[in-house]
Amino acid sequence: MRKPDDAPERESGEPFLSRWARKKEESREAPPPAKQEPDPKSPAPELPPVESLTPESDYRAFFHPKVNEDVRRAALKKLFSDPRFNVMDGLDTYIDDYSKTEPIPPAMMAMMKSAQDILRWAREDKEELERKEALERKEAQQAAAKQKALEPPAAPSVAGTSQAAAPQAVPAAPEVPSKDA
Repeated sequence: MRKPDDAPERESGEPFLSRWARKKEESREAPPPAKQEPDPKSPAPELPPVESLTPESDYRAFFHPKVNEDVRRAALKKLFSDPRFNVMDGLDTYIDDYSKTEPIPPAMMAMMKSAQDILRWAREDKEELERKEALERKEAQQAAAKQKALEPPAAPSVAGTSQAAAPQAVPAAPEVPSKDA
């Protein structure tokens, strides 16, 4: 690493930082530049009427120090009233109505890193909800099947039944001899 004293020397042979410090000190000691005072004997320039000015007119005369400030302002107002100076540049960020927003399209949302975690959570929640619903449907079906199996068969109505539709007697199971006898 170089030290400031090892800085490259210019053509004058003086190190850069020394030269910089010397120039800075000289600028402090130098008197400030004198403002050019207008010559009190010089007359004010001949000005055209403000009403006759166009954007192509020469406005330099209105900036002479002897011109009244109100006349200068009127001339500049006339100049900047031209529609060419009233065109929005598009860089003004405060001209839009930001209270009316459009939603971010799903494709763009899927590309955003911060939204990918949210979308993953939403997918996991949706999948978990679907699994719960499927499990509940399966349990409901099983409960309905059990209930149906436990219910006795419905008795046929007596009126208007034929002999073929009448319940038939179930044969009794054969008796099994017991060992005690």
